[in-house]
Amino acid sequence: MIIQKIKNSIRKSKEWMESFANKPYAFQALFIVSFIEASFFPLPPDILLLAIAISAPRHGFRAAFWCTIGSVLGGIGGYYIGWGLMEIIGNRIIDFYHAHDAWQKIVTAYNSEIGIWFLALASFTPIPYKVATIAAGAVNMDFFSFVGVSLIGRAARFFLVGSLIYFLGPKIKYFIDKYFDKLSIAFAILLIGGFVAIKYIF
Repeated sequence: MIIQKIKNSIRKSKEWMESFANKPYAFQALFIVSFIEASFFPLPPDILLLAIAISAPRHGFRAAFWCTIGSVLGGIGGYYIGWGLMEIIGNRIIDFYHAHDAWQKIVTAYNSEIGIWFLALASFTPIPYKVATIAAGAVNMDFFSFVGVSLIGRAARFFLVGSLIYFLGPKIKYFIDKYFDKLSIAFAILLIGGFVAIKYIF
């Protein structure tokens, strides 16, 4: 029952985000989703990025560009939340994701020599980037290092998606549609696993 609810929720969210793909304001929507995901929104912008790139593969790299810019700027917003709005907003976001244990691990990582490497990992993998951005601000990570690492990690992730669509095109869409139920479960596992990984890696 729980798994089915997760699948239904993800499918509805996927359909909602994909509804923007063929709109004249698709890139603006992608920018906004990427921006808010980096600080509090739960759904990854990859869904809309995929939809836009599949509908027009030649726009895949352009979509990846706006996805990267929106995400990094949103990450700066997350950094600011951690730096100056932790009590008002930051703690509520941590509560929402039930990420208190992960939060302590992230803060510990940031206060050690591996902090910058953790940010790089969070920028590219399913480890929640939004929690990483808020924590970076909370521990006063060097701002320019934060922006530089985020830019590299986010660009690597989104341009990888854009490249896959550009070179494989409809095959990716067919694969996603055919195996969506399994992929939705895998996505949920990866999202939860991102928090779990923090517990055991750091």
